[in-house]
Amino acid sequence: MTELALEKERKAIAREYKELLRISYRILSKEDKKLIRSAFDVAVDAHKEQRRKSGEAYIFHPIAVAKIVASEIGLDATSIAAALLHDVVEDTSYTIVDIEQMFGEVVARIVDGLTKISNMPYEGDVSLQAENFRKMLLTLNEDIRVIIIKIADRLHNMQTMDSMPPHKQVKIASETLYIYAPMAHRIGLYNIKTQLEDLSLKYTEPEVYNDILSKIKESKEQQDAYIKSFSKIIEDSLNAEKLDYEIKGRPKSIFSIRRKMQAQTVTFDQVYDKFAVRIIYRSTPEDEKFIAWKIYSIVTDHFRPNPVRLRDWISSPKSTGYEALHITVMGPQGKWVEVQIRSERMNEIAEKGFAAHYKYKNKNSDDGGLEVWLNKLQETLENQDISAIDFVEEFKLNLYSKEIFVFTPKGDLFSLAKGATALDFAFAIHTEIGLRTRGTKVNGKLVPLSHVLNSGDQVEIITSNNAKPTNNWLDYANTGRAISKIKSALKEDRKELANEGKEVLKRKLKSLKINFDDTSITEMVRFFKVKTSLDLFYRVGAGIIDNKLLKDYAASRSNAFVSFFKNKIRKPSNPEEINKEEITEKYDQLVFGKDEQKLDYKMSNCCNPIPGDDVFGFLTVNEGIKVHKINCPNAVQLQSNYSYRIMPAKWIDSTQRDFRAELSITGIDTIGLVNAVTKEISNNLNIDMRGVHFDSDDGVFTGRIIVVVKNKNILDNLVQNIKKINGIDKVTRK
Repeated sequence: MTELALEKERKAIAREYKELLRISYRILSKEDKKLIRSAFDVAVDAHKEQRRKSGEAYIFHPIAVAKIVASEIGLDATSIAAALLHDVVEDTSYTIVDIEQMFGEVVARIVDGLTKISNMPYEGDVSLQAENFRKMLLTLNEDIRVIIIKIADRLHNMQTMDSMPPHKQVKIASETLYIYAPMAHRIGLYNIKTQLEDLSLKYTEPEVYNDILSKIKESKEQQDAYIKSFSKIIEDSLNAEKLDYEIKGRPKSIFSIRRKMQAQTVTFDQVYDKFAVRIIYRSTPEDEKFIAWKIYSIVTDHFRPNPVRLRDWISSPKSTGYEALHITVMGPQGKWVEVQIRSERMNEIAEKGFAAHYKYKNKNSDDGGLEVWLNKLQETLENQDISAIDFVEEFKLNLYSKEIFVFTPKGDLFSLAKGATALDFAFAIHTEIGLRTRGTKVNGKLVPLSHVLNSGDQVEIITSNNAKPTNNWLDYANTGRAISKIKSALKEDRKELANEGKEVLKRKLKSLKINFDDTSITEMVRFFKVKTSLDLFYRVGAGIIDNKLLKDYAASRSNAFVSFFKNKIRKPSNPEEINKEEITEKYDQLVFGKDEQKLDYKMSNCCNPIPGDDVFGFLTVNEGIKVHKINCPNAVQLQSNYSYRIMPAKWIDSTQRDFRAELSITGIDTIGLVNAVTKEISNNLNIDMRGVHFDSDDGVFTGRIIVVVKNKNILDNLVQNIKKINGIDKVTRK
């Protein structure tokens, strides 16, 4: 750069500094200005060799962040100094120790927090911003100002992203929308939240953004004329009350218009409340509430209000400190219009959040006001034990109340529906990971797949190539994505087993001297009382239809007289139905509880459930378990008054379900015996070992093993194989 250009740049930097002092929302003392000047000098020196991607001197960025902190957010001199220094330790040779020596412990702590957020090691495709977010949770117990300055930093980055490649713009904009906008909202920085949302939309959906922006510009004249006609109607009445007020029109943000268009599936022209009318009045603190309701009364004298849309945040301010009266009235030209009634003080709180709130509460103690504000925020965001759960729940409460946010071990952030389980998380990462899930760890501890996650949990998925979904997984998952993936995987498994069963059936029929053709398949579908040919093949493959049952079928065939009458009595099967490429479920058994126990029950007369209905069990005093439909007229009363007597229940197809068996083993204790038994079970992929217990007493050992198997054949084979192990004396099923 030429000397002339450098001189010009130095003058521009000096101008920006003067502007920073001038626009500060808070009144700065001599000491404050001295602190800010020192921070400015250090920042200029530290960044003197650096330039931004746009080519301008890097120092313009920290000054811009400090201006946002000073003016838009309204923080104190300490925060302004920290904003000026926020990139110094990260990008230059200065250390935290240097900062502490020059500016004291508080500024150093804030700068250190900001440096920690930025200096995150990460690999490959792990989202740095998600890691930043996780790090932010940890800075809460240090100083809330870290997060506020980080929001200002993000706002300036969003305002100056034009020089970045498009893929980076989209990534940063998406994360802004996802993390920073809700945080700004939660702190009560509504203006910044709106700017962040609109700027994010500009990069994530540029065409939509530009289209709405141009339409807003086109309709501005029309909007101004409307506000003028609205004001004209109520001005005389307001003036008659000698009120000091101002009526403004406030266009809704591009992002909120876009959200309304999507939610209501309407065009831009059909969004009825594209702007709000704001009445800002001046009053003494004592009369503030009285005047708000007086203005409300005047407005509703002239325009019919929508009673459902009255919001009184003066009597009960929002947790962010926001106060106002919001009403929706039928304005001129028969259009609904939102009217916001605020005092000057309320308006400042809406613009600046708690900074303004405590400016008014603590006029004599300026610094005290800031401390109280920061403490108030700290309380809002934390419980006694500072945890990620409180942080995420509180920050996201207003915008994302039905979502939880969890992390991978690398710190990547995922959002899931509230009530999601560890298994849902596995499928949220990737379908293949979900399908290969062997176990899950939450916050370092092993948990069941059905473990319900909370915001802030760190979840690790343990996978295995041998792991496969089972029917029980459908009870462990709560999200639509996971359930549909599990169902299709189970369907594929069944089809695979059905194909194997088809080949087995061909061989077995050949040995029984029966042709494998459409006629014999149709006969077998009828004989075994199944619906489709795939049902038949699946049951052969799973071992449910075994050699004995096939011999029974062959015997029935050879008895032509019996066969003739049976076919006459039975309804003829529809060939199309038999050849359907699907495995059907025949709900023939009702099971109760998590362990799918088979218990005695009676059907209730009030709703008469039938197999396949969604049901629950109710433990009565004299009649055992009575089964009711979920939507039974008495269900709500029973569940609310006697919840402790409710038992989960469901219909299953017993022929397609795994069943649980307990084996008792005795024998002579020898070295390696336990290993041989467990190895025999582990080597069989169709057996799931659920519990094992061995005892040895003077050379004799006893064992108890709980296994889950698909059918009796597999269990019988297992018993025979265990008996063959050297030292085993007896294996019995309990």
